[in-house]
Amino acid sequence: MSGSLQSQYLEMDLLRLTTAGSVDDGKSTLIGRLLYDSKSIFEDQLESIQRSSQQRGDGQINLALLTDGLRAEREQGITIDVAYRYFATPKRKFIISDTPGHVQYTRNMVTGASTANLAIVLVDARHGIIEQTCRHASIASLLELPHLVLCINKMDLVDYQEEVFENIKKEFENFAAKLDIPDIHYIPISALRGDNVVEKSENMPWYQGGTLLYTLENVHIGSDYNHIDSRFPVQYVIRPQSDQYPDYRGYAGRVEGGIFRPGDEVIALPSGFSTRIKSIDAMDGPVEEAFAPMSVTFTLEDDIDISRGDMIVKPTNQPQVAQDIELMVCWLNETPLAPGAKYALKHTTKEARCVVKEVRYKLDITSLSRLEDGAMLALNDIGRIKIRTTSPLFFDSYRKNRGTGSLILINEFTNETVGAGMIL
Repeated sequence: MSGSLQSQYLEMDLLRLTTAGSVDDGKSTLIGRLLYDSKSIFEDQLESIQRSSQQRGDGQINLALLTDGLRAEREQGITIDVAYRYFATPKRKFIISDTPGHVQYTRNMVTGASTANLAIVLVDARHGIIEQTCRHASIASLLELPHLVLCINKMDLVDYQEEVFENIKKEFENFAAKLDIPDIHYIPISALRGDNVVEKSENMPWYQGGTLLYTLENVHIGSDYNHIDSRFPVQYVIRPQSDQYPDYRGYAGRVEGGIFRPGDEVIALPSGFSTRIKSIDAMDGPVEEAFAPMSVTFTLEDDIDISRGDMIVKPTNQPQVAQDIELMVCWLNETPLAPGAKYALKHTTKEARCVVKEVRYKLDITSLSRLEDGAMLALNDIGRIKIRTTSPLFFDSYRKNRGTGSLILINEFTNETVGAGMIL
């Protein structure tokens, strides 16, 4: 790749998306179709799935094999783990997470959707809106995904009828009125046949909207990040101590909100010491401004004590600082969460410990009603809890900033991630 092409590629927008839907709705086939029709498959991959498809003897290329990588997935014909795939078009780069459809793999969907800008929820045109459709849309809403595409799949099996599409669309619109998803698109497709995935379908002339790929390429994601509240969690302190940079001290990390420029007055938390930004260095050299989600290194005009886990912010716009925190948590472990339990905690780049003070309620993810009769959360449950941390966290609400409003709970003995939390 030439220097200009590489630079152009690096500067392209990156859209992170996740797929969701019930078992056999065609998620893996849809992603395979996207990769196949957009010519984003390596030749050896194509030859491999062609050989596997020939062994089936039905003449169809099994596109699901592009994402179902585990042997158990191929043998059972289901998706078990989260599979990530990367591809690019001339307009945008994409990272897709293909998540399982089974109820018992809800935690996998939360994992895949936690960093996404957009969710594709598939519906089988023959079955319409089912409980899993509502579950996955509710999780997308809970995780504050700004964009959702409802793909009504397998339209070829209902003779491409407009009435089927319109009925499903209307039913989902009634349910979506309870959700907090600002941007929803509806597309009738056939992942197996390729209708309205990359190319417009001749079988559905009544549909005047864009194809799935067109929607993914053009959905506006510039405002998905918080560019108002300036937040820079420090991940690493860089001290080269070389002859070329004898006095260099840089603070590396990823901007989680706002815009920083050289000369800006900033303060470091928790110390509260103030200084100004001297320079901002990115991978290719100095930059004039840094914003989410850029990874950069700050140098400061004053030599103040800053270490990993501290946060650089603007003095007129600071995050909340507290040890008693309420959050919605998706429980990822087979051992239930109960009041009094203690865990390690990671929030941005800061590590601490915490104790669960209270389990307020469990959320019925299908109806969004609260269940207040249980005092613990089991595997795949989502509920509201209150924790107390050993040291103050610097945070915003998850609704305001997904980067500074999320945390994970970790079992101190096994080092397993047991809970994914969204601060209220």
